Amino acid sequence: MKDFLYHVPPMGIYETLYAFRDTFGSFMGTEGTHPWSQGFPLTSPLEKFGGPELPGSVDVTWEDRFYPKAWGHPKLRDAIVEYYNSRYGSTITPENVMIFAGGRPGIYTVMAFLKKQVKVRIGNIEWPAYLDIMTQTDTDYETVPFNKENNFHPKNAEYYDRNNLDEGTAILPIISNPQNPSGQTRSGEELRELIEIAEQPGNGILLDEAYEMFHSPSVSGIEFVQDFDSSNVFLSGACTKGLQSPGIRIGWIIASKSNIEILANYSSFGMGGVSHPSQHYAIKLLDSSRVKKARKAVEEHYNWQRQRYGKAFKEMGLGVYTGNGGFYHWLELPKGMTSDELNKRLFKRGAAILCAFDCDMGRPHSKDSKYKTPYDRFFRFSFGPLLPETFEADIKLFREVYETYKNEAGVD
Repeated sequence: MKDFLYHVPPMGIYETLYAFRDTFGSFMGTEGTHPWSQGFPLTSPLEKFGGPELPGSVDVTWEDRFYPKAWGHPKLRDAIVEYYNSRYGSTITPENVMIFAGGRPGIYTVMAFLKKQVKVRIGNIEWPAYLDIMTQTDTDYETVPFNKENNFHPKNAEYYDRNNLDEGTAILPIISNPQNPSGQTRSGEELRELIEIAEQPGNGILLDEAYEMFHSPSVSGIEFVQDFDSSNVFLSGACTKGLQSPGIRIGWIIASKSNIEILANYSSFGMGGVSHPSQHYAIKLLDSSRVKKARKAVEEHYNWQRQRYGKAFKEMGLGVYTGNGGFYHWLELPKGMTSDELNKRLFKRGAAILCAFDCDMGRPHSKDSKYKTPYDRFFRFSFGPLLPETFEADIKLFREVYETYKNEAGVD
């Protein structure tokens, strides 16, 4: 029998996980493994920095066994509105908020309903799933250079360059901020300028703020939005990172009321709403007194981790191009080495990093192509899920594999 479905490859991170399993004999995350390729935070309280307990349960009533509302639970929408308006001085209402089963379904849905005259601009290096999403939604996109010359931080105007564009073409950049994988962050006047440009006629933006709390201070473009309802600004948030709960699969899109209505209309037939128990859990996470403590603990814990891992990598002689946000380090190996070969060696020791190839938005979607990435010496190292007490062991293991490879490659 011939398959009725078109083949779709997994996101690049999963290809790394499968390759790791084939080499090491068990999945990443099992005992004895080192999840340096993984993009999730610690899901236990950050006690050293005063982090609050995470909820242990939620109440489920007879009403919660009904179908959920297509646009999200009213109490969760209210909690999200309260969080942003109190923290960033915004003036959104519940009608500006749409709940999804995680951040990526919201991003996918926005891409799926883009009009044909909208061209997406995306950094040459970004979160791997964007490439899968743009491919599957047949999005018209082009990349913006990310390189050592611009410190992997292009200027805002580069995303909105209209040279060689037909008249009537609209521009929608996709930007993760703080950025995955580099941690480069747009804040203050730079972020104000970005939103100002995005609100101009013919422009928009999809600003993915999954790592909003991983910066000092936490940062959101919502602070500078003048009028959601007369713009095509889309902000994506989730409980996945700063709220330390990727498993509950709760995310949201904040946008104009008319754009939220379109997303909700889709949900009415294509998604059917989101689990009520998960939404109730998110409401507890967003309790105003709790979230204030969580934001402070996340900021301090991950600043500390970023600094000490960065110092160790610099001492090894790696190129460190990490910004001041997120929980990744963006690193470069010396000439004569590749991240792919480093990873193969790490697999044998129960560890893995994410090769830059998987973050390369300029590559073809299939790894079977002969495309050669210009980032073959770069990789992403995640300290997101690492316990503070494993630091010495993590660095020791990495250094041993790195130094052995370096010596065998004849690199000075």
